[in-house]
Amino acid sequence: MRTRILLATAVLNIWSIVPGHAQETNPPFNAYFGAGFGVPVSSTAQFAGLKGAFQAGAGPNLTKHNSLQVKFMWAGLPPTRSSLVPVVNTLSVNPLIATQPVNSLLTANNLYALTANYEFHMEGRRFGFYLIAGGGWYLRHTELRNYSVPTGTACQPVWDWYGYTCVNGFVSTSGTLISEGVSFGGVNGGAGITMYLGYVDDYPTDFYIESRYHYSPQGGRVPTKMVPVTFGIRW
Repeated sequence: MRTRILLATAVLNIWSIVPGHAQETNPPFNAYFGAGFGVPVSSTAQFAGLKGAFQAGAGPNLTKHNSLQVKFMWAGLPPTRSSLVPVVNTLSVNPLIATQPVNSLLTANNLYALTANYEFHMEGRRFGFYLIAGGGWYLRHTELRNYSVPTGTACQPVWDWYGYTCVNGFVSTSGTLISEGVSFGGVNGGAGITMYLGYVDDYPTDFYIESRYHYSPQGGRVPTKMVPVTFGIRW
């Protein structure tokens, strides 16, 4: 019994001297970067699947628990096979065989966002959490290359996703679309958890895991709805 008490006391003494978050520390600025994957949800998931995502940002710390941040985010939007069925069918590939790629059709879809955000954060000795919300500018850039829409193609949501316009129920063929960017305002909100790592150049450094919901109506086209999950480092 005495041995157990001595071991427990030793563990507590070691734990007490291991450096943790310095609660009195309040650096004037914060910065972070991370990468992970973006999960399209709702109507966006009909046209895009899961792919990588990246974010980086910085801003001032207003108080010990309140900060502002400007953040840049990129997320890939790979097309789903089901969304390409109407496109491929116009190439006389009908039906679309899931195991057979269409070599002549090239697509590239990406989301870029630049937002201003408010963050409320709490740090414990080892772990912490934060809530974040804001808004800004969202650009969804789509490309459909080596392709021309045949005359008389009926309008479907996928054409709106790629930036085509419809006239009297048919896709406009006034020009061959190579790429299209749709930019519009949007909002976001989410939360994260942090784990204290130590000090780097006098700044407390954390590992973080974050999940945040992003929404942009994209000017009346198919809206962008996405939840990136990112892992990274923050100061």
